[in-house]
Amino acid sequence: MGGVDVGGGGGGKRKLDSEINMIPMIDLLMVTISFLLITAVWTHMARINADAQVPGPPREVEPDKVDPEKQLHVEMRAPDKFVLIWKQGGTVISTVDVPRKDNVINREGRKTVRYPELAAKIEQEWKSVGTHKEAIDKKFDTAVLHTDNETPYVYLVGVIDAIYHAHRPFNVAGKAEQVPAFNVTFAVN
Repeated sequence: MGGVDVGGGGGGKRKLDSEINMIPMIDLLMVTISFLLITAVWTHMARINADAQVPGPPREVEPDKVDPEKQLHVEMRAPDKFVLIWKQGGTVISTVDVPRKDNVINREGRKTVRYPELAAKIEQEWKSVGTHKEAIDKKFDTAVLHTDNETPYVYLVGVIDAIYHAHRPFNVAGKAEQVPAFNVTFAVN
């Protein structure tokens, strides 16, 4: 059996001999080494060329060029206006300013904010620039809401409600139903 002598005391004291069992440590090292060797082979196998090896000159394959999706960016950083920006990748397609009018409603002690002008303008913009309008289309247009860290939650909900105001048909169990046209994401500064 493998072991390590940890030494004993000196100077007239009784010597203590104890052994540390090294077998479990050696077993752990063997398992670790085999795991690393096996995974190294798997990563190499993942890079094998999957092209059919047919005689002749190698053919050059061009990857499919996919245009980035159009996205609606709604900026609510200014206190007096919203800015609607349609972008495709890094390219700005159009920009529209919408005056910001906070319609605050207090019901039973709960404060809600509505933006009907913003909702109407987003729906109009989506009808003219949006891409996913067919009921059989499984994708939705994306709206990115840009705000700062200090915007109260009730105002964020009001803007999200305005974005969700635009509806499109969508097939659910073979039947076309009206659903919001946008998926909303956040970008906070």
